[in-house]
Amino acid sequence: MKCVDSIYFTEEIIKKSRFVGIIAPCNSEHDIAKALTIIQQQHPTANHLAFAFRITTPKGIIYRFHDAGEPSGTAGKPIFKHLEGKDLINTLIAVVRYFGGIKLGAGGLTRAYGNSARQAIEGSSIVPYVEYQNIRLNLDYNQLKPLDYQLKQLKGTIIEQNFSDKVEILVQVPADYAEMLVEQFSR
Repeated sequence: MKCVDSIYFTEEIIKKSRFVGIIAPCNSEHDIAKALTIIQQQHPTANHLAFAFRITTPKGIIYRFHDAGEPSGTAGKPIFKHLEGKDLINTLIAVVRYFGGIKLGAGGLTRAYGNSARQAIEGSSIVPYVEYQNIRLNLDYNQLKPLDYQLKQLKGTIIEQNFSDKVEILVQVPADYAEMLVEQFSR
Protein backbone atom coordinates (compact mmCIF):
# COMPACT_ATOMS: atom_id res chain seq x y z
CA MET A 1 0.00 0.00 0.00
CA LYS A 2 0.98 3.59 -0.57
CA CYS A 3 -0.15 7.03 0.59
CA VAL A 4 0.44 10.67 -0.24
CA ASP A 5 2.50 12.93 1.99
CA SER A 6 1.12 16.32 0.96
CA ILE A 7 -1.84 18.08 -0.64
CA TYR A 8 -1.81 18.52 -4.43
CA PHE A 9 -4.21 20.44 -6.70
CA THR A 10 -4.91 20.11 -10.40
CA GLU A 11 -7.33 22.01 -12.62
CA GLU A 12 -8.90 21.39 -16.03
CA ILE A 13 -11.59 23.07 -18.14
CA ILE A 14 -13.87 20.70 -20.09
CA LYS A 15 -16.62 22.25 -22.24
CA LYS A 16 -16.66 25.39 -20.06
CA SER A 17 -16.94 23.39 -16.82
CA ARG A 18 -14.04 23.82 -14.42
CA PHE A 19 -12.83 20.70 -12.58
CA VAL A 20 -10.47 21.11 -9.61
CA GLY A 21 -8.87 17.87 -8.42
CA ILE A 22 -7.50 17.74 -4.87
CA ILE A 23 -5.61 14.89 -3.22
CA ALA A 24 -4.78 14.99 0.47
CA PRO A 25 -3.43 12.72 3.20
CA CYS A 26 -6.08 11.92 5.85
CA ASN A 27 -5.69 9.40 8.68
CA SER A 28 -9.25 9.27 10.01
CA GLU A 29 -12.86 10.03 9.17
CA HIS A 30 -12.44 13.15 11.31
CA ASP A 31 -9.55 14.28 9.05
CA ILE A 32 -11.73 13.58 5.99
CA ALA A 33 -14.60 15.69 7.35
CA LYS A 34 -12.21 18.50 8.23
CA ALA A 35 -10.58 18.44 4.76
CA LEU A 36 -13.97 18.43 3.00
CA THR A 37 -15.13 21.38 5.11
CA ILE A 38 -12.01 23.34 4.14
CA ILE A 39 -12.51 22.49 0.45
CA GLN A 40 -16.14 23.64 0.65
CA GLN A 41 -15.03 26.90 2.27
CA GLN A 42 -12.42 27.44 -0.47
CA HIS A 43 -14.98 26.77 -3.23
CA PRO A 44 -18.27 28.23 -1.93
CA THR A 45 -19.77 28.79 -5.40
CA ALA A 46 -18.95 25.33 -6.79
CA ASN A 47 -21.86 23.27 -8.10
CA HIS A 48 -20.54 19.85 -7.02
CA LEU A 49 -17.96 18.43 -4.61
CA ALA A 50 -17.53 14.73 -5.38
CA PHE A 51 -15.02 12.67 -3.44
CA ALA A 52 -13.66 9.26 -2.53
CA PHE A 53 -11.41 8.08 0.29
CA ARG A 54 -9.74 4.97 1.75
CA ILE A 55 -8.47 4.90 5.33
CA THR A 56 -7.22 2.32 7.79
CA THR A 57 -8.98 1.78 11.10
CA PRO A 58 -8.52 -0.80 13.85
CA LYS A 59 -11.35 -2.74 12.16
CA GLY A 60 -9.69 -2.68 8.73
CA ILE A 61 -9.88 -0.49 5.63
CA ILE A 62 -12.95 1.65 5.13
CA TYR A 63 -13.82 3.54 1.98
CA ARG A 64 -16.54 5.80 0.73
CA PHE A 65 -17.39 7.72 -2.41
CA HIS A 66 -19.96 10.41 -3.09
CA ASP A 67 -21.45 11.71 -6.35
CA ALA A 68 -22.48 15.11 -4.90
CA GLY A 69 -25.65 15.43 -6.94
CA GLU A 70 -24.21 14.22 -10.23
CA PRO A 71 -25.97 11.23 -11.86
CA SER A 72 -25.35 8.04 -9.86
CA GLY A 73 -21.98 6.43 -10.54
CA THR A 74 -20.58 9.29 -12.67
CA ALA A 75 -18.44 11.13 -10.10
CA GLY A 76 -17.54 9.35 -6.85
CA LYS A 77 -17.05 5.89 -8.31
CA PRO A 78 -14.62 6.97 -11.09
CA ILE A 79 -12.59 8.87 -8.47
CA PHE A 80 -12.58 5.80 -6.20
CA LYS A 81 -11.45 3.48 -9.00
CA HIS A 82 -8.25 5.50 -9.44
CA LEU A 83 -7.67 5.64 -5.68
CA GLU A 84 -8.13 1.88 -5.37
CA GLY A 85 -6.23 1.14 -8.58
CA LYS A 86 -3.10 2.85 -7.23
CA ASP A 87 -3.56 1.06 -3.86
CA LEU A 88 -3.60 4.37 -1.99
CA ILE A 89 -4.56 4.36 1.67
CA ASN A 90 -5.26 7.18 4.17
CA THR A 91 -5.98 9.38 1.18
CA LEU A 92 -8.84 11.65 0.11
CA ILE A 93 -9.44 12.69 -3.49
CA ALA A 94 -12.02 15.40 -4.05
CA VAL A 95 -13.10 16.91 -7.37
CA VAL A 96 -14.83 20.28 -7.35
CA ARG A 97 -16.96 21.13 -10.39
CA TYR A 98 -18.07 24.56 -11.50
CA PHE A 99 -20.79 23.95 -14.11
CA GLY A 100 -20.10 25.82 -17.35
CA GLY A 101 -23.52 25.55 -18.96
CA ILE A 102 -22.85 22.63 -21.31
CA LYS A 103 -24.01 19.16 -20.23
CA LEU A 104 -21.34 16.48 -20.56
CA GLY A 105 -23.56 13.39 -20.41
CA ALA A 106 -22.91 10.38 -18.20
CA GLY A 107 -19.84 9.24 -20.16
CA GLY A 108 -18.37 12.73 -20.24
CA LEU A 109 -18.85 13.20 -16.51
CA THR A 110 -17.31 9.81 -15.75
CA ARG A 111 -14.25 10.65 -17.86
CA ALA A 112 -13.93 14.18 -16.43
CA TYR A 113 -14.09 13.10 -12.78
CA GLY A 114 -11.84 10.09 -13.40
CA ASN A 115 -9.27 12.20 -15.28
CA SER A 116 -9.21 14.81 -12.50
CA ALA A 117 -8.55 12.06 -9.95
CA ARG A 118 -5.83 10.51 -12.15
CA GLN A 119 -4.11 13.88 -12.65
CA ALA A 120 -4.17 14.58 -8.92
CA ILE A 121 -2.58 11.18 -8.22
CA GLU A 122 0.06 11.61 -10.94
CA GLY A 123 1.06 15.04 -9.65
CA SER A 124 1.21 14.08 -5.98
CA SER A 125 4.09 12.75 -3.95
CA ILE A 126 3.37 9.07 -3.31
CA VAL A 127 5.26 7.30 -0.52
CA PRO A 128 5.09 3.79 0.97
CA TYR A 129 2.45 3.42 3.69
CA VAL A 130 3.90 2.84 7.15
CA GLU A 131 1.67 1.52 9.92
CA TYR A 132 2.27 3.17 13.29
CA GLN A 133 1.74 1.78 16.78
CA ASN A 134 1.40 3.52 20.14
CA ILE A 135 3.53 2.20 22.99
CA ARG A 136 3.78 3.28 26.62
CA LEU A 137 7.19 3.33 28.31
CA ASN A 138 8.34 4.00 31.87
CA LEU A 139 11.80 5.55 31.81
CA ASP A 140 14.47 6.94 34.07
CA TYR A 141 15.26 10.58 33.36
CA ASN A 142 18.66 9.65 31.89
CA GLN A 143 16.87 7.60 29.18
CA LEU A 144 14.98 10.58 27.75
CA LYS A 145 17.76 11.84 25.51
CA PRO A 146 18.51 8.41 23.96
CA LEU A 147 14.77 7.86 23.43
CA ASP A 148 14.40 11.26 21.75
CA TYR A 149 17.32 10.42 19.43
CA GLN A 150 15.82 7.01 18.60
CA LEU A 151 12.40 8.53 17.88
CA LYS A 152 13.96 10.98 15.42
CA GLN A 153 15.72 8.11 13.64
CA LEU A 154 12.47 6.09 13.41
CA LYS A 155 10.25 9.09 12.55
CA GLY A 156 8.29 8.50 15.75
CA THR A 157 6.56 11.09 17.90
CA ILE A 158 5.87 11.70 21.57
CA ILE A 159 2.13 11.80 22.19
CA GLU A 160 2.06 12.25 25.96
CA GLN A 161 4.50 12.39 28.85
CA ASN A 162 4.06 12.50 32.63
CA PHE A 163 6.91 13.34 34.99
CA SER A 164 7.26 12.02 38.54
CA ASP A 165 10.03 9.88 40.03
CA LYS A 166 10.13 8.25 36.56
CA VAL A 167 8.90 9.42 33.20
CA GLU A 168 5.80 7.76 31.78
CA ILE A 169 5.70 8.40 28.08
CA LEU A 170 3.38 7.44 25.22
CA VAL A 171 5.04 7.36 21.81
CA GLN A 172 3.96 6.52 18.29
CA VAL A 173 6.47 4.61 16.15
CA PRO A 174 6.40 2.50 12.99
CA ALA A 175 4.89 -0.84 14.02
CA ASP A 176 7.93 -2.74 12.71
CA TYR A 177 10.12 -1.06 15.37
CA ALA A 178 7.75 -1.07 18.37
CA GLU A 179 9.00 -4.32 19.90
CA MET A 180 12.65 -3.33 19.49
CA LEU A 181 11.98 0.02 21.18
CA VAL A 182 10.19 -1.64 24.12
CA GLU A 183 13.11 -4.06 24.59
CA GLN A 184 15.68 -1.27 24.34
CA PHE A 185 14.03 0.97 26.94
CA SER A 186 12.57 -1.60 29.34
CA ARG A 187 15.85 -2.69 30.88
